[in-house]
Amino acid sequence: MCKGMKGLIQTNRPLLSFLGKVLAVYGMWYVAYDLWLLPDGRLDAGLSTNVAWVSGEILSVVGVEPSGTGRSLRLPGVAGVYVADGCNGLTTIGLFIGFVVAYPGKTIRRLLFIPLGILAIYATNVVRVIAMVLTQKYWPAAFDPLHGFGLTTIFYVVVFALWVLWANVGGAEAEASAKDAQQTPAVSGVSG
Repeated sequence: MCKGMKGLIQTNRPLLSFLGKVLAVYGMWYVAYDLWLLPDGRLDAGLSTNVAWVSGEILSVVGVEPSGTGRSLRLPGVAGVYVADGCNGLTTIGLFIGFVVAYPGKTIRRLLFIPLGILAIYATNVVRVIAMVLTQKYWPAAFDPLHGFGLTTIFYVVVFALWVLWANVGGAEAEASAKDAQQTPAVSGVSG
């Protein structure tokens, strides 16, 4: 390997390590999901049903009377929405966990941050389902664009925001500072 390439790799080692960890964790999640969770179906079905139910309950609290069973949520006069396996937030949660696990940080903070992030992604999906059913009822022309791009993009914005938050509160700076302090010899002297 030439000196320039070796130096480039050495300089970018933390970034390459992070990307390798993200790919490894997401790869494990993808394999586990495709080979075990998706065929089994219980986790997806339970999460989809719960998201539809919570969305309906929130609509009821604000005075909108939805109906629905299982994964479906409807308002009078429209077909409603169906929370499918790919739309329940489970794969997004896997992506989020991969970022948090791959990025340096303190374990105790990681154990607290992951459930809070999962809750944020879940809440985002509930708001997304509510927005879709209301759009279908009150602005039908916007339903397809919002479903296809707009409201799906929100998941990735939320995951990115959570990752930025994790990068700032996860403890990586404290760990790096501690390593630097250990490697830097103490200098004492008298200034005059």
